[in-house]
Amino acid sequence: MIKYLEVYKTSNKALLLHKGRTILTMLGVIIGVFAVITLVSMGIGVQNYVTDQFESIGSNVLFITPGNAGFAEDPANLFGKLKFEEKHIKLIESYAGDYIDIVSPSVRFSGTVKYKTRSYYSSILAPNYKAQQAFDLSLQEGRFFNEAEQNNKIRIAILGPNVVEELFPNINPIGQKVKIEDFTYEVIGYTKKKSQDFDNNVYMPYTVAMSDFGINNFQGMVVKIKNRDDMELAKKEITLALLRDLNKDDFQIISAEDILSSIQNILSILTTAVGAIAGISLIVGGIGIMNIMLVSVTERTREIGLRKAVGASPKDIALQFVFEAIMISVGGGAVGLLLGWLASLAARSFVRTEVPLWAVLLAFGFSVVVGVVFGTYPAIKASKKDPIEALRYE
Repeated sequence: MIKYLEVYKTSNKALLLHKGRTILTMLGVIIGVFAVITLVSMGIGVQNYVTDQFESIGSNVLFITPGNAGFAEDPANLFGKLKFEEKHIKLIESYAGDYIDIVSPSVRFSGTVKYKTRSYYSSILAPNYKAQQAFDLSLQEGRFFNEAEQNNKIRIAILGPNVVEELFPNINPIGQKVKIEDFTYEVIGYTKKKSQDFDNNVYMPYTVAMSDFGINNFQGMVVKIKNRDDMELAKKEITLALLRDLNKDDFQIISAEDILSSIQNILSILTTAVGAIAGISLIVGGIGIMNIMLVSVTERTREIGLRKAVGASPKDIALQFVFEAIMISVGGGAVGLLLGWLASLAARSFVRTEVPLWAVLLAFGFSVVVGVVFGTYPAIKASKKDPIEALRYE
């Protein structure tokens, strides 16, 4: 133990003797560990964000989409496959009514919402009057539209909180008029904050949207199931109901969990891949350590010869240089971890980032391995120096 303590003290003095060079050598490891921790943390943050968005929808919701590729299909290819109409909602209600609670058409597009001199580019979501219950929307003030207003195509709108903040920063939006393209809509309510997918929306009856904007078919349908345990049975009954009028290639039924699982798998692979790519910078940092240690061996040739002359063994010489390399990599790893953690904290104002223990252990452990691996060759080279030749070195 005393021997290793002395080796540590000697190594520490040698590194402090060239502070600038030591810090620059550590920089490669710092950047590598920082990159691994930050990118893994951000990747997990994105996964958490996606999970939160789908949890806000609910686990007992089914999406009926056109085509046979669902959300994976190019939206540009779906326009010719939009076949959903009122009769399909009635088919689902008639033949799958035992399992479903709510069926709502989904008409969605984007547009600029204007109020006087202010404007906001928003998502326009046009469902039926049951959508408030289907999506568990809570109103901050006002009300949702009713069946009579839907059937009579009354131009009314409910705003998401982000739309309200942008268009009505200092006044109550209830009763105000907003314009979308050439049409004017009266604001009858606005929702509480829920998630990004909902907070930017403007809601209006689907009958109004289809009439005003020349939309002939629904882009999809949303079905809320009574009992989550009956999800598969509900899928089967809805499928049989729709097959009475559509072909099997005309639609696909997907649950929120199916979509979430697919996205999470993709994001997990991407997070791992990005973390591995960032780990390459650790190898680059290790090469930097080896390069500087080789320079150090050459510069300290006389010191090595003198130490050997007074009794130091090749093992002692090698141990010192390995210690120096490890101290550089461990020090760089510790600083990189700290910076990565701080970056993760800073990013939490945007996404729910996390620094998993496995990433910390992997990044720090890899930095130690880098120090050992890339410090070994210079250490061996130093240990093989002939003491007589080393003392003659100028």
